[in-house]
Amino acid sequence: MSSRTYGPLLDALRGVRWPARRAVGAALPGAHRSVQRGTSGEFTEYRLYRQGDDPRQLDWKLLARSDRAFVRLTDDRAVLPTWFVVDASASMAYPEPDADGNASDTKWSVACALTVGLAAVAHASSDPVGLLAVSRDGPARLSARTRRGTVGELARLLDQQTVGGAAPLTPLLTTIPAMARVVIVSDLLGDADALLRAAAQRTVAGGIVECIHVVAAAELELPSGAFRARDPDTAALERPMDARVRSEYRRRFDAFRADVAQRWRASGAGYVEVQTDASIVRVVRQIAAGSSRDHHGANSDVRA
Repeated sequence: MSSRTYGPLLDALRGVRWPARRAVGAALPGAHRSVQRGTSGEFTEYRLYRQGDDPRQLDWKLLARSDRAFVRLTDDRAVLPTWFVVDASASMAYPEPDADGNASDTKWSVACALTVGLAAVAHASSDPVGLLAVSRDGPARLSARTRRGTVGELARLLDQQTVGGAAPLTPLLTTIPAMARVVIVSDLLGDADALLRAAAQRTVAGGIVECIHVVAAAELELPSGAFRARDPDTAALERPMDARVRSEYRRRFDAFRADVAQRWRASGAGYVEVQTDASIVRVVRQIAAGSSRDHHGANSDVRA
């Protein structure tokens, strides 16, 4: 997916902000209430006005002098670095194109769009945005930053990834600072148990973790008739799929989804299942509004 295709998505998300769900322990100016407060409202620096900022924070005298709108940042507003940990293992390339070359949205393309959209929302909240993606080529990293062009850099780095192989995400979490929001975007078919334990450790220590579970629509309803299924992470593993096996697969996959949702929520992390036919704009808006922490139903999945 080319970064150029993100333009309509980013346009649709203008003005959306992603507030912290609680105070964050940082002293740098940003969009979130800090637990380290000095003199209330003490001025620290200026930042160019962005759509959605509180007009009361505008410096009208500076606007009159420079003809440019700036807001005054104070020391009771803190940045919340947001790190995206994105799964680029072989299973994320599902579904593959059919014999005629027709392809629906893969889990990877949807993961990229979600990451870019949420990164834009975090960046618009003045938060540093970073990326860790892991594929068969190893990990790729974009250090957390706030400068202009950060979202474009992140999109280009995602575009450069070669999806494939087994790509464990758990080791990446240990490289992220404790006081950061971590957004995991994965189909959770890899090192899921170890990843959950690492996420739970972060939440217990006061960190913020959001898990976006990407599920292909084609995984929910397998094709009719007999066919052979191949493991994308281990191509040598194949098995025939008839009606009986298909029914058992659906039962187990539904149980897997319910178990994943329950365990992630019990860990203190936010969790949302996103199906590949969902509206990306709607999903990003819902996650930014905190719906990944709503406990409605077994899965709280997001569809079109």
